[in-house]
Amino acid sequence: MTATNDRMPFTQHLEELRKRMIVCAIAVAVGFLISYAFKESIFEILMKPWVEALPKGQSAKLIYTAPHEAFFTYLKVSLIAGFGLAVPVILFEFWRFIAPGLYENEKRYLIPVVFFSSFFFLGGALFGYFIVFPVGFQFFTSFATEYITPMVSTKEFLTFSTRLLLAFGFVFELPIFAFFLAKLGLISSAFLRRQRRVAIVVIFIVAAALTPGPDVFSQILMAVPLLILYEISIWIVHFAARKESALEPTEQKPAASDAGK
Repeated sequence: MTATNDRMPFTQHLEELRKRMIVCAIAVAVGFLISYAFKESIFEILMKPWVEALPKGQSAKLIYTAPHEAFFTYLKVSLIAGFGLAVPVILFEFWRFIAPGLYENEKRYLIPVVFFSSFFFLGGALFGYFIVFPVGFQFFTSFATEYITPMVSTKEFLTFSTRLLLAFGFVFELPIFAFFLAKLGLISSAFLRRQRRVAIVVIFIVAAALTPGPDVFSQILMAVPLLILYEISIWIVHFAARKESALEPTEQKPAASDAGK
């Protein structure tokens, strides 16, 4: 099994990339229009963990300090939600763009990879919303006293919450990314085990870069799931390699019989 021998010129690659990007942009635009019709409900859902974390009697209302801030907040909420709806299309178009450069036995992973990539992205966002948000907001609101009152603007809240949700969605792609690299023969479970110490340092750097604000608590909330995902990725790569090695003898038999002739 060999990859396609038809070499596309560079301009044709650019044209193919442009087509894929147009499809992705249309998918995001459609998702944006759908989300904008439910912008208030989406923002209320996004605020729910914050409201539940506030002390009793504390006002749950957010403020905006510029005339246009609330309007642009709803636009951003709709755009981010539209991007979330378009993730399966974006991933599908990405894999279709790189598919011509893959071997035939690698192309069969296209649909499963797109499905599980979307699944893990959604799972990461849900993990951030249901697990990280309640813990994080409870921690931050615990500093409120009769002299210190949390008065968060809509812009600051949206930036903080959506950046965390997107970050968790992307970092949960690590097992899928590791599986794909293993199938390409670029990494092995032994390599990942040897690089564990380096990975821990890199994970905390990535957590510091992805989390909004300089607070250590948010970075730990991001780093711990990443460390767990790294260990899961090691086992995924291990079993992927075992399955590949088990298939190799059956795939090589025709070649051996041809050589005997």
